[in-house]
Amino acid sequence: MIIRNLKIFSQNVCKNSIVTNTILETLYNFDIILIQEPLWSEICKIPSTTNRDGDPLLGTCYHPNWIAFARYSSSNNNFPRVISYVNIRLSSLRFLLRRDLFDHHDISIISFINNDTCHYILNIYSDSSHSALKYLKDTEVNISNVLVMTSDFNIRDSLWDPSFPFHSSISDNLFMIADSFDLELSSPTNPGPTRFSDTEGESNLVIDLMFLQSGSRELDNHSILSES
Repeated sequence: MIIRNLKIFSQNVCKNSIVTNTILETLYNFDIILIQEPLWSEICKIPSTTNRDGDPLLGTCYHPNWIAFARYSSSNNNFPRVISYVNIRLSSLRFLLRRDLFDHHDISIISFINNDTCHYILNIYSDSSHSALKYLKDTEVNISNVLVMTSDFNIRDSLWDPSFPFHSSISDNLFMIADSFDLELSSPTNPGPTRFSDTEGESNLVIDLMFLQSGSRELDNHSILSES
């Protein structure tokens, strides 16, 4: 596979399974789909030694054309808020979920082998407490060849949103993390909001960002898909 041909789609679906299913069904031309805040719900009952009606088996959206990579949780209150889907046509590249590197329910790091080189893709959800960023800042992992780090970072900052007049100190931590992976903030080819408000009078936001490998001649741009 030629890295520059890799097509990656990222979106926060706000626990909407219809949106996730639509993405998986219609975006087959993409190679990797990175979802933040997927819905986890009961999909069936499984036999139980303590409950005659069976215990609930909880899961999220799956599709035969996509291989899902998500951190398993034994707690109903700690489901992963990120999930990564890889198109089955890339299955020969030996994708893996690398919990040995980062074990956090808001961080999904997957690796794959291409031309005898291991590459990484980071999918992150940053909540209002920025717990994922704090974890990354405090976790020392020496890896190279991170191609992409993308997320709903939930950070408003004048650095990427011209309608917002302030700078956030959390952004400094974010750039420190990106720099440790040799990543640079990518400016979209069509700048605009990434989160549209449903409430009249509230402004739209730029809080979803993409960081790409510094100086890459292959993955070097991204664009924002319109709502339509």
